Amino acid sequence: MLALEERILTDGKVLPGGILKVDGFLNHRIDPKLSYDMACELKRLYADAGVSKVLTIEASGIALACMTAYVFGCPLVFAKKSKTSNISSDVWSSQIESFTHGNTNTVVVSKEYLGPWDRVLIVDDFLATGAALLGLQDLVHQAGGIVVGAGIAIEKEFQGGGNELRASGMRVESLARISRMTDDSIEFVH
Repeated sequence: MLALEERILTDGKVLPGGILKVDGFLNHRIDPKLSYDMACELKRLYADAGVSKVLTIEASGIALACMTAYVFGCPLVFAKKSKTSNISSDVWSSQIESFTHGNTNTVVVSKEYLGPWDRVLIVDDFLATGAALLGLQDLVHQAGGIVVGAGIAIEKEFQGGGNELRASGMRVESLARISRMTDDSIEFVH
């Protein structure tokens, strides 16, 4: 998606350790028009998939996932990184390693919000190693649902997660795929 690539080049910042900082428009301060355009592109890509629910993980993927659920006309569910007192003990849970935060979280989704009737599109802001998508896919499988695919804003292809997921049979559609990053350049897959 050219508009996203242009925005990454204009406003993104490469940080040490393979981190791409895009919090000025994607996941801290949100550009609603760009988010809407990305959601519409995910709708176009998955129009025939029968999506009944969008699933993401808190917190940085929520904005794009919410807009995507809106254009699909379906609910959004997000996996919480900790079980709060207002969630019953009846949950699906999975452990997910975070590349960005360098930790592991046990994420949960209430069983009342994810079940065998769901055809789920997983949406997230980044795809690096694929750990988050695997954890979310695990939640859907525990619930007996079907993962129709994943919609990603930015894939760091050089970290291999997307290619591994595709090789395992998951449909992954990324709106911007980065093949290489250095301190002063970003190269996209076309």
